[in-house]
Amino acid sequence: MKGLAALLAGLLFGLGLVLSSMVDPEQVLAFLTLSSRWDPALMFVMGAALCVTLPSFALARRRGSPWLSDRFFAPRASKVDARLLGGAALFGLGWGVTGYCPGPALSGVFLLDERALLFAGSYTLTVLLLNMRARQVDASARAQPDG
Repeated sequence: MKGLAALLAGLLFGLGLVLSSMVDPEQVLAFLTLSSRWDPALMFVMGAALCVTLPSFALARRRGSPWLSDRFFAPRASKVDARLLGGAALFGLGWGVTGYCPGPALSGVFLLDERALLFAGSYTLTVLLLNMRARQVDASARAQPDG
C-alpha cells in the first residue's frame, strides 16, 4: 500500500509539473533571469504548492501517526552549517544554469527530453560518486584508532 501511495503521489507531482510547464527549463530560466523576458509563472506554481502544503502539514501535526506508517519521519538535523549552505548553493547554481532540478528532470526523462536525460544521467552519476566517497571517508574514520 505504501508503494502505491508513493507512486500516486509521484504521478500527481509529475502531472503538476507538466501542466505548469515546469519541466521546460526555458520556463524556469525565464523566472530566474531578471531581464525583460522575466516570467513570474514559477512564483505562482510555488504559491499554489504552499496553499496545499501548509494546511496539509498543519493537519498532519494533529494526527498521532500517518495513515500508512507507525510514525512520521521528520528531519533530525536542525543546524545550518557550511555543508548545508554549500549543498544549497550548488543546488541553486545547478538549477539556475540548467533550468532543471531533480523532480522536473525526472518528469522530462519520461517525456524523453534529451536535455532532461543528460541532466538525470549526470545527476545520477554525481550522486553515485558522492556516495562512494562518503563510504570511503566513513571507512577511513572507523579505521583510525581513537586517541
